[in-house]
Amino acid sequence: MLHCIFKKRIDMDFRKSKKWLIVCSFLCSILFVSAQPNWQPDDSKGFTAHDPVVIKQDSTFYLFVTGGGVAKSTDLENWTRLNPVPSRLEWVTNDIIPGYRGGYWAPDIQFYNGKYYLYYSPSAFAKNTSAIGVMTNTTLDQDSPDYKWEDHGMIVQSIPGRDFWNAIDANVYFERGWGRRGGTGWLSFGSFWGGIKLVKLDSTMTALAEPQEWYTIAKQERTFGMPDTDPGDGTIEAPFIYHRQQYYYLFVSLDYCCRGLESTYNVVVGRSRDIRGPYFDKSGVPMYAGGGTYVAGPNEDYAGIGHCAVYDFDGKTWFVAHGYDKQDQGRSKLIVKEISWDRAEWPTVIFDEEQVENLDQEIQIEK
Repeated sequence: MLHCIFKKRIDMDFRKSKKWLIVCSFLCSILFVSAQPNWQPDDSKGFTAHDPVVIKQDSTFYLFVTGGGVAKSTDLENWTRLNPVPSRLEWVTNDIIPGYRGGYWAPDIQFYNGKYYLYYSPSAFAKNTSAIGVMTNTTLDQDSPDYKWEDHGMIVQSIPGRDFWNAIDANVYFERGWGRRGGTGWLSFGSFWGGIKLVKLDSTMTALAEPQEWYTIAKQERTFGMPDTDPGDGTIEAPFIYHRQQYYYLFVSLDYCCRGLESTYNVVVGRSRDIRGPYFDKSGVPMYAGGGTYVAGPNEDYAGIGHCAVYDFDGKTWFVAHGYDKQDQGRSKLIVKEISWDRAEWPTVIFDEEQVENLDQEIQIEK
């Protein structure tokens, strides 16, 4: 998520280091200032957002972003900001995250058994001093008398020197059971280090199942000899699992976020018939061995695109992510685009009208 700011810092000259410190300060303001009720970002050049996720309650879409920000929409285009989610986490002690000052990164929102589950990650820059927690609510309608977040605390924690993974960028997929058999919740997460992990949740969706069941489902090559305390150069993070037909699709983000106009963030995907993997890209390369088929990335409008989520709403599949706006000094903006599927069931994100016309022509030819 944000660890990418600090990579290759040894090779930076003073001017570049100063620039990255400015970027870091801006991101800190997102984390710790955006959670304040009276602060509003400038959305005049596009909706400002980082690590967005969306869910629909009744006829309203709700957006959640890093720092606790919340917004609503009825059309996925026009968004109204709401009061933020509480982001001062009482359970985060100095032993868990030294120097913690509030805020969290990269939320995920799910609905299960009559409740909304908001997963989140308090962390520290460029360290795997991180944790994933969860809070619940019975409604997302802030005008309802039932609107109240209940924090259930920590699910999992990564500790430097003990864990070669990073407990941030949570995504939960609920695999429904058949008949009387209950479903299974799976938590995927990870950023840099040893890649993307998958672990089973218990029936409460707020704790790990026992005995614990862990898998490594994706990673990128890391230069040998780096100390375990270094995030490394295996640039992978922000998993999102989406199910369609007979496949589970694993979307991840590669390369570097959070560098404004010099961001190189991009999204790749692989798929599997089993949620536990292995996931393979279009060329048959496993994602645990660096595979991934390109989905979205730098283009004429955005320096980088990443940290995506994928949803089915109203008969269409939607790609939700943030991109670094070339027309607004590389500021992070919300991206919501439709996804089309080819005959082999691989996704394409539709960014312009020309793509739509080409897809329509392909459909006519297939008919």
